[in-house]
Amino acid sequence: MELSANLFTDAWLWTFGLGLLPLYWLAWRWADFARLQREGVSNAYFGAVVAVLVLWLLRTEIQPGIVWHLSGMVFLTLAWGWSLALLGGAVGQAALAVAGLHDWPSVLPTLWVLVVLPASLTQLVLGLVRAWLPKHFFIYVFINAFFCGALMAVVMVTSSVLLLLAAGHDWASLRDGVVTLVPLMLFPEAFLNGAVITVLAGLRPEWVWSFHDEEYLRR
Repeated sequence: MELSANLFTDAWLWTFGLGLLPLYWLAWRWADFARLQREGVSNAYFGAVVAVLVLWLLRTEIQPGIVWHLSGMVFLTLAWGWSLALLGGAVGQAALAVAGLHDWPSVLPTLWVLVVLPASLTQLVLGLVRAWLPKHFFIYVFINAFFCGALMAVVMVTSSVLLLLAAGHDWASLRDGVVTLVPLMLFPEAFLNGAVITVLAGLRPEWVWSFHDEEYLRR
């Protein structure tokens, strides 16, 4: 989900931008670029970023200034980790701004609801599943990919609505034009992320850094 800068005041936009600075500083510092080169998967990573960008081109405006499309951030985070997912999401949003699909200030609120929150919560769910549930292939796929994909659809809508309410927008309009569409967003997001991760974990496990054969297939 993308949010136009026109929906927020300048103070809000400055807040979004300043909040992103430390997160992206950490993402840049923690990103394992050396591993991309060492394992020869840098092309696969950039291909994944391009694939997510293509998803973002398939978009529809559900209200003025509010655009919905599939996210793919669960896949990007499970495959390449939190840091590279944040950086890839920023590259995708910059590409959309260069292409004129939205303006540069709109990147700031969109990064929060489309990239930062889904990637961070996906990483959190992955950690909780690893700590509390058996390490089984089907648990990895269904919880971390399918279930998390559906959950992130709810997170993106909820965070967008809460931000817009805090910025002074009308609840009735958001309820009727955005919240009621949540059931339609759950399945495609869950299926997309789940299907992609299932295929890659089976055929190209080296492209899914959160998946380890010795953990999930040892039995």
